[in-house]
Amino acid sequence: MIQTILLQGAPGGGAGVMNLLMIALIFVIFYLFMIRPQMKKTKIEKQFREGVKKGDKIVTIGGIHGRVLELEGNTTLMVEIDHNVKVRLERNAISVEATRQLNQAK
Repeated sequence: MIQTILLQGAPGGGAGVMNLLMIALIFVIFYLFMIRPQMKKTKIEKQFREGVKKGDKIVTIGGIHGRVLELEGNTTLMVEIDHNVKVRLERNAISVEATRQLNQAK
């Protein structure tokens, strides 16, 4: 009798509370290991892109290396990729990881 009660859960819906606790625990683990690190990474990338200034060397997501000539508003910038070759880029096109590696290699 005791073994049957332990295997089936407590009478009166005690198993429902355990299921809710397990779902809550899974959500907390998911938040700590998936959502929170992604939010932190996004925040760091946003700060990096907003901190780009004239004269900085950057690498785009497509792998193009260049130097920032002008900042045009909050979303675009003018980049020189070769002598007298200029392109207008969105700030979101800057590869944060590749740019950091480029600047650390100096």
